[in-house]
Amino acid sequence: MKQKYDELSFDCSKIATRAYSTSFSLGIRFLQRHLHQSIYAIYGFVRFADEIVDSFHSYNKAVLLHEFKADTWKAIRDGISINPILNSFQHTVARYGIENELIERFFKSMEADLEQKDHSESSYEQYIYGSAEVVGLMCLRVFTENDDQLFRRLKQPARKLGSAFQKVNFLRDMSSDYLMLGRTYFPGVNFTSFSEREKEKIQLDIEGDFAEALAGIRQLPPSSRRGVYLAYFYYRKLFLMIKNLPAEKALSARIRIPNYKKIGLMFQSVIRHQLNLL
Repeated sequence: MKQKYDELSFDCSKIATRAYSTSFSLGIRFLQRHLHQSIYAIYGFVRFADEIVDSFHSYNKAVLLHEFKADTWKAIRDGISINPILNSFQHTVARYGIENELIERFFKSMEADLEQKDHSESSYEQYIYGSAEVVGLMCLRVFTENDDQLFRRLKQPARKLGSAFQKVNFLRDMSSDYLMLGRTYFPGVNFTSFSEREKEKIQLDIEGDFAEALAGIRQLPPSSRRGVYLAYFYYRKLFLMIKNLPAEKALSARIRIPNYKKIGLMFQSVIRHQLNLL
């Protein structure tokens, strides 16, 4: 029965999410159960594309990404894929009306990672939109459950949340991105002499994104608000840890929050949510 294969497909996306991200996995657990599968499906899809461009160094990344992209469109067109990650993703796309433009812009940013090593202001904004903001919009389609009016109202905050998450990742991973992958995401930043002034400018931008995102989180339906707030709370804590580092240490250290501390943050976020302290 195809239903059994579909269930297996969603299970594969869940396994992929838990293998690659404990923080997002915790956030998903605090969504209402009927939203779990679709958010796992979105994360599994974007994670696999990201792995191609970031990790498969001994293989032809361009060919692999091209094949993954072609398989994605085929899965959406046919309503099935023998790739279980893409099979669960196409189900989610169909169920919630995720726009093709979001998927196309995501692949455009992944393709940029294959060639582009630094960014102008314009290409940086386009990259952030395609790599992170569209993922926020895909998830928002699920969270708003086909309520177009609510989706339109929360569209900008969802973009800002994705943007904040991505920029925090860039700050956290500056050293490895630059030394291992040869990439510089922040435009106009000299990583050989990264200054406090440059770091402060980046941090102010992220602070603005977080503020707009939180205003949107407060308006999410109860079915998703707690889980999204947990992800926000975790990334906000990570950001504050990086913010407290001097610029020279931000380049050499990769800040991580241990799993036992993530559990503590989870309880803090739940209490704040229950007390309406968002």
